Amino acid sequence: MGRKMLAVFLLLFAYLFSACATFPKNEMTPQQSNLTVGMIKSKIIKGQTTQDEILKLFGAPNIITKNKNDDEVWNYNRMSFKYVSGSDGFTAIFAGGNRAMSTATTESFDLIITFDKDGKVKDYSVISAKF
Repeated sequence: MGRKMLAVFLLLFAYLFSACATFPKNEMTPQQSNLTVGMIKSKIIKGQTTQDEILKLFGAPNIITKNKNDDEVWNYNRMSFKYVSGSDGFTAIFAGGNRAMSTATTESFDLIITFDKDGKVKDYSVISAKF
């Protein structure tokens, strides 16, 4: 009978302390990009920066269109999604369950550049949202 009690005790002990374990957080992070407000403000100069320089800085745009003045308009869009999850060991021990805690964040970043007939930046705008 002593061995069975010891085995039950060890199993119960292992179960309780496994609930206290800290589990690593799962994170999905976006790939790093030059497309930042700081880079845009420091590198794009209206009337000077060319299409070739923009291509070297940010790569190919997502969308190329023409506006009503027949100016070429490039649109860069970056979306990122971050998901973080973990567990709360305190709840597992005292409430008999395992409560998952998680958060999700989505960020959108748009750069819209209008070029003049010579292929130089005429104007640009940045639209950023986080939800």
